[in-house]
Amino acid sequence: MKILHIVPEFEEGGVERYVLELCHEQIAAGHDITLATAGGKLENFLPKDVRVLHLPVHRKNLFTGLYCTKRLASSGKWDIIHAHSRVPAFIAWALSSLTKTRWLMTAHAPYSLNLGIWPLKRAHGVICVSESVRKHLQDYLPPLNVTIPNGIWKPSAKWEGKYFPDNRKFLYIGYLAKRKGLDIALKALGLLKNYEWTLDILGDGSQRPELEALVNELGISERVKFYGFRDDAEIFMSRAACLLFPSYQEGLPLTVNEALAVGIPVIASDIEPLRPLSSGALVPPGDVEAWTEAIRRVINGGSASPLSSESLTTFAETAEKTEEFYGRVLRGEGTSLR
Repeated sequence: MKILHIVPEFEEGGVERYVLELCHEQIAAGHDITLATAGGKLENFLPKDVRVLHLPVHRKNLFTGLYCTKRLASSGKWDIIHAHSRVPAFIAWALSSLTKTRWLMTAHAPYSLNLGIWPLKRAHGVICVSESVRKHLQDYLPPLNVTIPNGIWKPSAKWEGKYFPDNRKFLYIGYLAKRKGLDIALKALGLLKNYEWTLDILGDGSQRPELEALVNELGISERVKFYGFRDDAEIFMSRAACLLFPSYQEGLPLTVNEALAVGIPVIASDIEPLRPLSSGALVPPGDVEAWTEAIRRVINGGSASPLSSESLTTFAETAEKTEEFYGRVLRGEGTSLR
């Protein structure tokens, strides 16, 4: 099967990691894969047989979108077009109309309910990464839609098992944006300066200058280190005592999946996608007091959030279910062929 994936950029992030793993599984299954993207460092980890087309598919501009559509139409023929994110969905929809190729989208997050998700109902199918995403978008989905959770893959490292009070290192991994809630965790840590701890931050994003200023304002700059994006995040996980995951909103967070695979304890927000993985209370997002108490408990040697990977599948199973869904899209289930 010839498959075209369209993803805005290919830097570090949950969507990018998902597409990267999917490309590996699909190449291993014998498919012909093309990736259209503005590019990024994760290209270095793609299978060598993946064809990469560098196009500005991340720009929210009508004329740029039309340019990308025209370039893709002249670049090859595919059996199916798979969009990841909202701008690629507009391009996939236009490309499908032009080439009569069927297309689908993976909804990786509970997107804002506005014109940005207008193409979803025009898709031949939509995959949602969690039930919470599907419920959020249900009025905007085409008849053919399915939930396929992100799976976990075999990690390159395992947690060394060093916890508080012997190991006093916290870890955060993710994009630095307001919805990720890192400022709440930093404010909580700022209230715990009388305890011994450090924090490593892996990731980058629009909020980094604001977060660096906050760290200085809280007087914890000597304990907090910003690393930017790293290729060895699992090594950091294996050596830290606890991962902080203070997000306000997610689809199905790959960072938590990866942490569960590595085995590191996690202090996690009480968001809907994580509730099926939890056997107890999570921490209310945005609540500095609650986060302070949760972190204090861990520093004193208490338990982190009670998350389990038992209900998660492997990424190979995610890829298998995705391929099965491709078949349904190609057969025109839930919609007329056009």
